[in-house]
Amino acid sequence: MSRTDSDSWDLASSVGATATMVAAARALASKEPDPLIDDPYAAALVRAVGVEFFTKLVDGEIPLSTIEGDGPRVMADVMAVRTRFFDDFFMNAGAAGIRQAVILASGLDSRPYRLPWPQGSTVYEIDQPKVIEFKSTTMTEIGATPTAERRAVSIDLREDWPAALRRSGFDETQPTAWSAEGLLNYLPPDAQDRLFDNITALSAPGSQLATEYHPDGGATVAERTKAMRAQWEQHGFDVDLSNLFYSGERNSVVDYLTDHGWQVTARSRPEVFAGYGRKFPDAEDLASLRNSFAVVATLK
Repeated sequence: MSRTDSDSWDLASSVGATATMVAAARALASKEPDPLIDDPYAAALVRAVGVEFFTKLVDGEIPLSTIEGDGPRVMADVMAVRTRFFDDFFMNAGAAGIRQAVILASGLDSRPYRLPWPQGSTVYEIDQPKVIEFKSTTMTEIGATPTAERRAVSIDLREDWPAALRRSGFDETQPTAWSAEGLLNYLPPDAQDRLFDNITALSAPGSQLATEYHPDGGATVAERTKAMRAQWEQHGFDVDLSNLFYSGERNSVVDYLTDHGWQVTARSRPEVFAGYGRKFPDAEDLASLRNSFAVVATLK
């Protein structure tokens, strides 16, 4: 089903299913020899959602070697590097003295529970109410305890989330570390600009932002997910993830943030891989993803 302006989802459907897919990838990556990341909650969250294909993947009932193509293997590699990039972003921001963090479209992100946040840190998670409720309940049931003060903000990003964030105690006079991980391609081009406008308006000088930028607007990612679905349908997964992305020309994240007072650095995906001692996958259908960038910006 294609996106609409008022669509909603749980973690087994639409955009929510991508959050479960990413959590499954984190669970797989955490089991690798010499792993880049360690997410001890990812597998439990995936099992709780109950999408059979992802559950069997994380439990090893569907070995990666039995799946046609390289989808899950590459997905685990890419998500390991992406997760480590955002983990390091938050830890570096904390080392710089920032004690307020906001995770936009948090999905099944377990960072408030697994990262060693500096004492006095407050982490805000923003996502749709059903997503927030599910994760909060599941983490309580499995005995997970936040390592920072966690404040869940149950609201769709298409609504007035800045007001909801303020009501939850957000202090816009203090520097903030913001993450927009795996988010921009699910927003229309104008909504991407509004997101950055809102972040800028809420940010005190010294605030930091980490995100990703795909110059083709996510068309490559959509094609990739379409190919994976064809392979995964054989195992019972029938959610068409390729229809979830918004097309259309959009502003360069680097240029837009620079024009709005941020000092921006950007590294290509292969450069980020190399920085962690990994080689970007050689898969032919990933060639254009080499042109995507990991972005870190600091508000002047």
